[in-house]
Amino acid sequence: MSKRDYYEVLEVTKTVTEVELKKAYRKKAIKYHPDKNPGDKEAEEKFKEAAEAYEVLSDPQKRARYDQFGHAGVGGAAGGGFDGGGMNMEDIFSHFGDIFGGAFGGGGFGGFSSRPKQAQGSNLRIRLSLSLSEIVNGVEKTVKVKRLKLAEGATSKNCPTCQGSGQSRRVMNTPFGQMQTQTVCSTCGGTGKVADHIPPGANNQGLIKVEEEVSIKIPAGVKEGIQLQVRNKGNDAPFGGVPGDLIVVIDEIEDEELKREGDNLHYELYVSVPEAVLGTKKEIPTVTGKVKISVEPGTQSGKILRLKGKGLPQMQGYGHGDLFIHVNVWTPNPSKLNKEQKEFFESMLNNEQFHPKPTKNDKTFFEKIKEMFS
Repeated sequence: MSKRDYYEVLEVTKTVTEVELKKAYRKKAIKYHPDKNPGDKEAEEKFKEAAEAYEVLSDPQKRARYDQFGHAGVGGAAGGGFDGGGMNMEDIFSHFGDIFGGAFGGGGFGGFSSRPKQAQGSNLRIRLSLSLSEIVNGVEKTVKVKRLKLAEGATSKNCPTCQGSGQSRRVMNTPFGQMQTQTVCSTCGGTGKVADHIPPGANNQGLIKVEEEVSIKIPAGVKEGIQLQVRNKGNDAPFGGVPGDLIVVIDEIEDEELKREGDNLHYELYVSVPEAVLGTKKEIPTVTGKVKISVEPGTQSGKILRLKGKGLPQMQGYGHGDLFIHVNVWTPNPSKLNKEQKEFFESMLNNEQFHPKPTKNDKTFFEKIKEMFS
């Protein structure tokens, strides 16, 4: 099942302000909150869906990537999203609990707010190099990743400082009576757990470094520098928390023939003087294989031919870019001409047909550039 548009999930437009976005999310989250819909799986999924949409749209950088690339730009194409296992209910309340205020009794959320914080593993980051053909079609890559994993036999116990609550409480006497403050436990970092048994080779959090193979689905049309997110493939969290994510940064291998500019491609085609004068047919590469094109008689050097839809696919699936063919007339090196060839060109020096006579149809360089992007 494909993901719904995040703006549609929260019933807002793309021009929504930060205040309006928070209000829309609060409305949805309260409507589908587990306390109001006990045992309702559909409501729980909608609650998670709204949280996922808000998590992306409330972050300016993630929102910008989403607006440009859709779900693929924020990890949707690589196993991203809360429903992929990245965040559970406690994570949602931990991240966005302040938005609800006192909407549910006791200022909490069905008891969630008083629970220990779930440990979160750290993210890993790798760079993945892709060829132009892989970018065109999309590809599934298997990479080896060194990550920290919970060692077999590692166990934990309740933190002796906070007795597993994850919080430290202090009672102070003031002129106004006793005041109680509550802070995150400094011993366990709020998780309520500390190491009990650490197997040989593991660190003090029970984690050991292993090498694993990870499969990554790369959507068609990705660009240099874009980051894809693979949920739960980063480092494990200590003692059963939520693993971090694997962040995949795309590197693009430059193609020898086709040069990329956004979703468009450019190809430099060289023709001889006789071919430019008399016209010819040439075979050129495209992202889907070689095609033949016609070079019209009398073609001038610098002419740009445009093949619509022969560029790269757009990540959101709305179409393809174009392929621009730049025609260059190749002038032979006079030192390599034989006597007969040299005499021919010398005889043409005063021939009127060989004198430049540009017409209105012969566009200037700037006109050609403007035409390319019109």
